[in-house]
Amino acid sequence: MANNILIYTQPMCRYCEKAKELLKTKKQNFQEIDVTASPELRQEMVAKANGRNTTPQIFINGQHVGGCDDLYDLEQAQQLDKLLATA
Repeated sequence: MANNILIYTQPMCRYCEKAKELLKTKKQNFQEIDVTASPELRQEMVAKANGRNTTPQIFINGQHVGGCDDLYDLEQAQQLDKLLATA
């Protein structure tokens, strides 16, 4: 079963690009939501991310992973593959 990965982003965000690059190296498809022009989508992101308002905010199979640094921390701790495998 494919993972359900959702990533809230905005243009010109280097952390968004880094996070997407890591997911691509893992051969993961993801749904990207640009929050730039939509206050409603940004509010949705903040609500789902427990008040965090920076981009990216990443969700894997409904679980809030956090931002780019959090995603790379999971990779460094060898936990990202495990999370991706729990679809």
